[in-house]
Amino acid sequence: MELLKETLKAIGPPDEEAKKRAKERLDSLAKPIGSLGKLEEIVIKMAGITGKPHNKIEKKNIVVMCADNGIVAEGVSACPQEFTMILTENMTKGFTGVSVLSEMTNTDLTIVDIGLNGDIDNPKVLNKKINYGTKNFTKGPSMTYDEAVKAIEVGIDIGDSLYSEGYDILGTGELGIGNTTTSAAVLSAFSGLDTDITSGKGAGLTEEQYNFKKNAIKKGLEINKPNKEDPVDVISKVGGFDIAGMCGLFLSAAKNKKPIVIDGFISSAAALCAVRFNPLVKEYIFPSHLSKEPGAVYMSKELGLEPMLNLDMRLGEGSGCPLAFQIIDGALYIMDNMATFEEASIDSEVLIDIREEK
Repeated sequence: MELLKETLKAIGPPDEEAKKRAKERLDSLAKPIGSLGKLEEIVIKMAGITGKPHNKIEKKNIVVMCADNGIVAEGVSACPQEFTMILTENMTKGFTGVSVLSEMTNTDLTIVDIGLNGDIDNPKVLNKKINYGTKNFTKGPSMTYDEAVKAIEVGIDIGDSLYSEGYDILGTGELGIGNTTTSAAVLSAFSGLDTDITSGKGAGLTEEQYNFKKNAIKKGLEINKPNKEDPVDVISKVGGFDIAGMCGLFLSAAKNKKPIVIDGFISSAAALCAVRFNPLVKEYIFPSHLSKEPGAVYMSKELGLEPMLNLDMRLGEGSGCPLAFQIIDGALYIMDNMATFEEASIDSEVLIDIREEK
């Protein structure tokens, strides 16, 4: 619990002066003022994170938290639980979506066993197992309170280590059959929204399985009564080890004043837990894409963060993070390489600030 407490105590606000200097630089570039929209917002936010108006992303890493979920016993998934182990092994071989996109973008992968229901003897998988999967939350809590804290601290420790190794940005990914169910339960616990709104058909459910899923979430919330004022309690009651681990990654980023990227629905649930620990955490987070999961829109509203992309993706794994890295790279490159009005011999007096038209 000490690492979690120390981390929360160390989280501070972004550097407003650096954000101001970044905005001034952007407004001096030879373009209609504000015309690069969200790219300009990315540059300004990055300046607030690092304390520098000019930034580069040299080293990138996506951390994939792999864990199984006891709730699959309720028929909430079209896939058998063994798929989590198979997909984890495939990720080490470079076969999965995030593996391919990471290779394309020169991004490293850190694959973590934080709660697989089995053992993987593979040097490419970091063994940080808390337990062999969570329990079925329709019959009691997913995990103990202490296990939830340990899983969060695993994420903090991994984030701290990677940032200390020189990684400039991290992405958050996961593997775990049944984890759209746990994520929807976390969203409902924090927001009070009905499961008809927060849950979707995940990797592909029949209407009957979808009803099993919604009923399982309702039952889990009724039985466990998670305390929305305590993110650890919410995670321990209806969450997963993967969500807890990614929550720790977001907290680490805020503590270390480093950027971190949300993938989709499941990592958004983890981000929501982190932001509920401390609202300042969202100042260090970049959301990549709007998941096709119906609850994703409400997750974004709860976070107060708008995704960069809407590609109807729902793969998970961290697959949206490499795409976001490229957009962030593009924004920072413009900041460093575009000519100013003065350099381009353009009179900026005639231009208005497009941002004021909103």
